[in-house]
Amino acid sequence: MDRRSFLFTACGGALAGTALPSATWAQGGAGFPDHALRLIVPLAPGGGTDAVSRLIASEMGKSLGQSVVVENLSGGSGTIGMMAVVRAAPDGYTLLTGTPSLSIDPSLRDDMRFDPLKDLQPVCLFSRVPYVLVSSTTFRPKTMAELLAAAKASPGAITFGSPGIGSGGHLAGELFQLLTGIKLTHIPYKGSGPAMNDLRGGRIDLLFGTTPAVVQFVKAGTLHPLGVSSTTRVASLPDVPTIAESTATGYESYSWYGLWAPGATPAPVVQKLNAAVRTALAQANVKRGIETDGGKPEPTTPEQTGAFLAKEIAKWRDVITKAGLKPE
Repeated sequence: MDRRSFLFTACGGALAGTALPSATWAQGGAGFPDHALRLIVPLAPGGGTDAVSRLIASEMGKSLGQSVVVENLSGGSGTIGMMAVVRAAPDGYTLLTGTPSLSIDPSLRDDMRFDPLKDLQPVCLFSRVPYVLVSSTTFRPKTMAELLAAAKASPGAITFGSPGIGSGGHLAGELFQLLTGIKLTHIPYKGSGPAMNDLRGGRIDLLFGTTPAVVQFVKAGTLHPLGVSSTTRVASLPDVPTIAESTATGYESYSWYGLWAPGATPAPVVQKLNAAVRTALAQANVKRGIETDGGKPEPTTPEQTGAFLAKEIAKWRDVITKAGLKPE
């Protein structure tokens, strides 16, 4: 069975039994919700995306008066989970935790069966989490200026790892190269764990890791921070400059999470979901969870959420094209 057939079969299996559009859908949201909702996280359990999604789902349930049940539906680099929501009835009862894959995959994969801007309805962002460019302790350059000088002196000699081709960490590195004019050698891994292990062991030189994934190693002295990918410094690493201020003007890259519903979900339902997310993001326990994950709450309107995704898709399409990355 080829890859496309596998994904189609897997998605179809995951979607078997999807309910027909409910009366709530037909009435444009009147009485919504009258039973439990599903929040699909298109990744395996564990990690920041899953933890933040569960916190928000719990608080949303309190606002909505119905349980919001988190379901991890991984596979196909998130495609299976995303397709489950795309094909669900647009009644607000099946929701998606969106991640950077929504903005990267349309330009990098050749098996995308949907358009995120047309087939999904934006609801609200959860948070944005900066990356930190870290190096092994054996890597000689200790500042961004020294890194650029070394990279320009020996193009391709410096390596950077990532959780895999098309991952947020990979694209953060490609954008960095484009804006600085340097050439690094990308080493893709199957997940962030193996990449982090090889970085700490000095087998690769650099890694763009999310703040919570690297901060403990930075503070323990087993990794060296060079710069952060946000436009402002992060509270957990206040002495580490932003890449934009120290090296590459305009550089900005994040891991992010948000809520999407199936396309054509009625506006009254979307607004009710948006209000529930915004209420959740204002709760102290959710704020703490997001801050522990290295981010900050990002309450947005559905319109702002859609505009954010459109901008991210255009940004990464440009990077993928200029870097010459090929669809998988």
